[in-house]
Amino acid sequence: MKRASLVKTNKHENNFMRVPCLAGRRASGHINKNYFRMKRILLFTFLLFSFSLNACNNNGVNGPDNKGPEIKDGVVNQMSTQMFTKLIWDYQKNPKEFTFTGDLPVIIDFYADWCRPCRMVAPFMEEFAKEYNGKIRVFKVNTDAEQELSRLFQIRSIPAVMFIPKTGKPQMSVGALPKDSFKKIINDILLVK
Repeated sequence: MKRASLVKTNKHENNFMRVPCLAGRRASGHINKNYFRMKRILLFTFLLFSFSLNACNNNGVNGPDNKGPEIKDGVVNQMSTQMFTKLIWDYQKNPKEFTFTGDLPVIIDFYADWCRPCRMVAPFMEEFAKEYNGKIRVFKVNTDAEQELSRLFQIRSIPAVMFIPKTGKPQMSVGALPKDSFKKIINDILLVK
């Protein structure tokens, strides 16, 4: 008796059916390379998602040991909405009247990364943070990332610089002013005794 054999009709074509890949193995027992590639992609995606989620939970509002916002003196600090409510004014509890809760006068620079005049004002703010270290605090708010603060102060044009004295009402300056103009405002509004 002769055994039946597979007959090839064409050099490049087989008459037999291929079994679909199940559990990463081919019908012949070889491990499918795409299976491991897909596993690596899924693992990488999961790790990236978990690191992103962890970064969102601690977005720079809490300092070491979660004691409160971490503020460095002598530098321009990036400010978030949560940081603003803790350090400057809790507008959710007291929306009608501005009550400053900080211990030093504050300059807040509202900017955007794509804004060329904002990039011209940024070095002035860094100089003011160093020059007036211990007398005032300088913060910057990215209007693209912190849209709630932009709406709160009706920021329509940037750069916009807010000067908040220890007592009194905050004042806003819009546009890229010269350094001397900023110094005059600091001396007349923030450092008044």
